Amino acid sequence: MTDTIAAIATAPGAGGVGIIRISGVASRAIAAAFFSRPLRQRYAHFTEFRDADGVEIDHGLLLYFQAPNSFTGEDVVELQVHGSPIALAMLLRRCFQLGARHARAGEFTERAFLNQKMDLAQAEAVADLIAAQSEAAATAAIRSLEGEFSRHVKSVLTELTDLRTYVEALIDFPEEDIRFSHDRQITDRSARLNALLATLLIQTKHGQRLRDGLYVVIIGPPNAGKSSLLNALAQNDRAIVTAIAGTTRDVLREQITINGVPITLVDTAGLRESADAIEAEGIRRARLEVERADLAILLLGADQPNFSFADLQSSLPESLRRICVINKSDLLTPELLQPSDTAEILSISTQTGSGLAELCNKILALTAPEFANEGSAGAFSARLRHVQALELVQAHLAKAQSWLLAEHGELAAEEMRLAQISLSEITGVFSADDLLGKIFSSFCIGK
Repeated sequence: MTDTIAAIATAPGAGGVGIIRISGVASRAIAAAFFSRPLRQRYAHFTEFRDADGVEIDHGLLLYFQAPNSFTGEDVVELQVHGSPIALAMLLRRCFQLGARHARAGEFTERAFLNQKMDLAQAEAVADLIAAQSEAAATAAIRSLEGEFSRHVKSVLTELTDLRTYVEALIDFPEEDIRFSHDRQITDRSARLNALLATLLIQTKHGQRLRDGLYVVIIGPPNAGKSSLLNALAQNDRAIVTAIAGTTRDVLREQITINGVPITLVDTAGLRESADAIEAEGIRRARLEVERADLAILLLGADQPNFSFADLQSSLPESLRRICVINKSDLLTPELLQPSDTAEILSISTQTGSGLAELCNKILALTAPEFANEGSAGAFSARLRHVQALELVQAHLAKAQSWLLAEHGELAAEEMRLAQISLSEITGVFSADDLLGKIFSSFCIGK
């Protein structure tokens, strides 16, 4: 990179510390404009920061990191001042006058990737760490940032490369009677590769769940206690609760965590026919939420004998996982324990908290069983694109196996080559420019 970028990295407001980060060829010259004495690497220099007319903007610390020993791999300077937004804006403007330009979203991390300070999966983990919604998600992002995910990917890539190399070596000797389907080395290496890939795909799906979380929607008739359940699980009074049917007229969302897994809990309008236009719109939105959910909690009140789980389930997508729950367990009678076509019925009380722990365990058991008991220890963060890439690798390897059984080594080798490309896209060895642009544009300015 021949240009220099600058951005406010942190701006906590008055009373805190604001940081401006600068990276690129002009970084050292910009630093020299604020600090006339020789710069020491990785040393906090106290100095006054002045504008072009010599008027003091603020005073604070200046740190210098010489390339390649910096986050971006370039010369990097950090200016640490008081957290006044006005002072930070003035100081940033002075940096622009001295030769820097405003950094794009994610450009500091992008430069670290392009300068081979980290691979693409590690770069994505930076954003995942910033956006983490739980301690478990933050820990998983740190593991990916430290290269845990990348090491697993590289292990699979090494096995795949060795297998492809061996198959192509056999192809180079056409005069010999080669039987790919009977070659013991191909059989053994394929089995080892498939086992590694299957394990990695499972771990990656776990990491994606931990990063993206789950979407759980609560549905049921009016006055079943849906809002009370959301409040009880979120441990606050997020939703308004009254005895009047139809109180909830819009979709309410609340973030909770269960065993470290972030969950978006959705409270919806009670499902019923309504002549009220506002309530009817809330019911329409509730049905839209069901379409995107990972799990539905079907909730009935023990004082609602005229409603059934069968009625609620009739409108659900067949593939949607669901839990049947009866609220107000102190009013429960045997005739309300209707059979469910998917699972047993849980009884809870949002007033006393009875059954809520069992409900939380059931949510994880159906949607993220890997976290139901042992939690998230050892997990690394991952994204949907990583899962899709590994699934594509599996598909290519399945085709390669078919070609080997049919004794078409050249076609099998081509499928292995395509599998290598898909696998390498995870760490960014092969990455289209539009993919990189999409990934880094989702970062914060200054990161």
